Amino acid sequence: MKLLRRVVSRALSPVSVVWLLLGVVGFVQAADDEVGELFDQPYIDDTPRIRNVQYPDWFKLSFLDLADDLQEAKEAGKLGIIVYFGQKHCAYCEALMKVNFGTEEDIVRYTREHFDVIPTDIWGSREVTDLQGNTLTERELAVREKTNFTPSLVFYDTQGKEALRLRGYYPPYKFRAALEYVVDGYYQRESFRDYLARADPPPKFETGGLNSQDFFRAPPYALDRSRFPADRPLVVFFEQQDCHACDILHTEPLSFDETRDMLKDFEAVQLNMWSDTPVLTPDGRRLTAKAWANELDIFYAPTLVFFDEKGKEIVRVAAVVRLYRLHGIVEYVHSKGYLEAPTYQRWKELRKSAIIVPPPPEI
Repeated sequence: MKLLRRVVSRALSPVSVVWLLLGVVGFVQAADDEVGELFDQPYIDDTPRIRNVQYPDWFKLSFLDLADDLQEAKEAGKLGIIVYFGQKHCAYCEALMKVNFGTEEDIVRYTREHFDVIPTDIWGSREVTDLQGNTLTERELAVREKTNFTPSLVFYDTQGKEALRLRGYYPPYKFRAALEYVVDGYYQRESFRDYLARADPPPKFETGGLNSQDFFRAPPYALDRSRFPADRPLVVFFEQQDCHACDILHTEPLSFDETRDMLKDFEAVQLNMWSDTPVLTPDGRRLTAKAWANELDIFYAPTLVFFDEKGKEIVRVAAVVRLYRLHGIVEYVHSKGYLEAPTYQRWKELRKSAIIVPPPPEI
C-alpha cells in the first residue's frame, strides 16, 4: 500500500504553508495508522509543538557518575547500562516512551532485566562523569557523542565497552533486534548490519521495486570529490525493495515542495544497500553499493547520508524520519548550517524562532 502524493503550492504564504502541512499530516495519519500496525511502525506526528515527554518510572534515578552506575548494574546481575539522550518536546522521544517503553511489555521486561537506563537531557546543565572519569555537562556530553537526533541510546557492556549506538527512533521490531544483538553478545563478533542480514535476509533487488524521484541522478555513480570539489552537496539514499519505511519517506516527507526544491540543488543518488551496483565513492574508491553500505555500517532502510562538496560526511538520517525532521535536516545542509553549529540540534536551537508553529491565519 502506498499513500497518495500531496503537493503544497509555492504560492502560499509561510503561515498558510504550515497550516496546510498540518492538514497533510492529519490526512496521512488516518491512512498510515492502519498500515503502521501491520508493519510494526507507529505513526509519528513530528509537528513542532509542546510535548510532555515523561520517562518511565523504572529509568534509573542516577547521580550521573556512569562508572558507579555501571558497577551497580553489574552487582545487580545486569549486562550493562544504556545512556539515553533525549529532550523535552521531541516527537520521536515521545514515541519511544509511549510505544517501545509503553505498550510493548516484552521490550520493557527485557530491557529492565538486562540493563539500567540512565536518562540525560541534551540541553541539560547537570554534571556527568563519563566512564573514563571526565566531567562535563549533559549538553557537552551530547555534543561530544554527536547525538544529532533524539532519542539516542548508547549501550555499554559490563567492561564499559560500547556495544551499540542507536541514533533516532526505531520501531519495536528493530528495537527488539537491537536488544538481542547486545544481550546475546553478537556485538563482540559482528556488526549490527550483519546480524540483521542473517536474521532477516534482504529482499532480492529489482530497480522497479524502488520509489523513483525526479531529482535522482542516473548511473553510472561517479561520486568522487577527492581531487576536485563538486559544485553542490551530495545526498545518498540507501534503500531496499519491499521497504515500508522507504515508502513512507517517499510519500509523506518527500511530498513537501520546499524540501523537494532544496533537494534539486543536491547531487542525489539512490542505491540499493544490498546490491552489487558499482560506485565511485566520494573519496575516490571503487566499491559496490553493498560494500560501501557495509563500510558505513548502514543497517536501516532508508538511510540518507549527506556529504559536502569535498566529500566529507555532514550528517546522516538512519532512523524513522517524518516531514518536519527531514525538512529541517535538508535545510541544515542546504543552508550550510553545519558551518554555524556542530550538530543539527544546535543549529535548530540557533533558529528556534523558525521552528515555532505560528497561529492559524485569520479568515
